Amino acid sequence: MTALSLAIAGICFVLYPAIRPFSDESSLRGAEAFAASSWLLAHSLAMVGFILLTLGLLGLYSQLRETTAGSLGITALIVTWIGVGFTLPYYGAETFALHAVGQEAVRQNNVDLLVTLTNSIRFEEGIWFFGFGLLAIAVGTILFGIAIWKSGILTRWSGIPLAIGFTLFIPQFYTPQPVRIGHGLLVMLGCWLMAWSVLNSRMDAGGSRQEDGREKRIT
Repeated sequence: MTALSLAIAGICFVLYPAIRPFSDESSLRGAEAFAASSWLLAHSLAMVGFILLTLGLLGLYSQLRETTAGSLGITALIVTWIGVGFTLPYYGAETFALHAVGQEAVRQNNVDLLVTLTNSIRFEEGIWFFGFGLLAIAVGTILFGIAIWKSGILTRWSGIPLAIGFTLFIPQFYTPQPVRIGHGLLVMLGCWLMAWSVLNSRMDAGGSRQEDGREKRIT
């Protein structure tokens, strides 16, 4: 379930920028983008991605807790969970509030309504929740990368791509769609590498237990 959660989370993070409609958000085309069903789908996938990421990291911590990196792993888990908790309300506003604003702006053919409400939703109090949340997730994934490196039971470098991906999560918002899709692919790669490392370690552990069992029977 850990590997599955991480793998699906990675797919969600690359589908999010791929499906999301991009346009001049100070024009009626921007209102049409907000009002589109693809806007709802793309941002909903992002929220699902964050939720599955937390579940996957819980499973990852369950493997790290009996190692020398256990204390660092629980710190990483808590910081990441806090970050996701602060991030999701802003994504909810992006998903549903801007969708409603877009529909109303299109209905009224009113660009001023679009710009005024969009700026209020995006750049007032909620932006501080969003910024803090994404920074916390970046710190949490970096700590997980260090914990994986120190644990000795997972592929040492398998946490690095995910840490890089979430460190770049805020800067990628200021780039065009192709770059954002590339960033989504980086996050997906990080999730998949971590999932592969978890599965690989479990298979190695299962093989070791079978070898121990054979040795005991022989003895």
